[in-house]
Amino acid sequence: MRATVVRRTVLTASAAALALLATACGGGDEKGGSGGGEAAKSDAASSAPAAKALTAAELEKLVIASADLKDHKVVEPGKDDVSDPGTLTVERAECEPVAQALASVPLGKPAASAQRLVTQESEAAKKGMPDLAELTEKEAEEAMLDSLDITKTMTSLRSYDADGAEQTLSALREAGKKCAGGFGMSADGEKQQVTKITEEKLAAGEDAVAWTVGTKMDDTSAETKVVVFRQGTTLAAFSSFNIAAITRGEAFEQPTAVIEAQEAKLG
Repeated sequence: MRATVVRRTVLTASAAALALLATACGGGDEKGGSGGGEAAKSDAASSAPAAKALTAAELEKLVIASADLKDHKVVEPGKDDVSDPGTLTVERAECEPVAQALASVPLGKPAASAQRLVTQESEAAKKGMPDLAELTEKEAEEAMLDSLDITKTMTSLRSYDADGAEQTLSALREAGKKCAGGFGMSADGEKQQVTKITEEKLAAGEDAVAWTVGTKMDDTSAETKVVVFRQGTTLAAFSSFNIAAITRGEAFEQPTAVIEAQEAKLG
């Protein structure tokens, strides 16, 4: 069980114990003295300050770095690595949150954000291409695909004021249910069809959404792992694909190491 789940369980148990104690010891006068206590609680809750979004500088300190991961390369994404949010169009408006997560553009209206591109090469990919002259056509094809066994994960941190992160994640989850059968979208002028959204199990942060998203572009089918989890007022989003798996039409795993390292930094 993850530390965040343990912490939440402890807090829930403590709250339940306090409520039980109040029930056993509380009396209240004939006019409903305990009701006055409830009013006081309500007043205290309403006077509590709204949660504040983290600043861009704070997110830069919290976003994943090379030192946090073994055998991964972490860099700031270049201009060609990210989509322009202004170019994103979606066939069905209710599916826009899914398209945003898939394209790694801002979900909802964050106050600040930070992004990193994380790359992991398999052992075969690290070896590079062998001398093709010594290989058969089939062996050369396999060697080329082995050299492309690279998983790339766009990792995004975005912070929101008040309950913005919670509401944004809730909207994303609902969009995934409504649009599970697919929809059309376009980003940077490139059209693609989301063919299927399959829910996966993932425990991360205080709440999380995890999918395998099937897409098709120019008769080429692919799968992308999409994960978004919430920690306080921050959403951590991951959009991951494997070049060799796409070419071979094979499944690949969630970037678990990346997700867990980012979760650890967010606490």
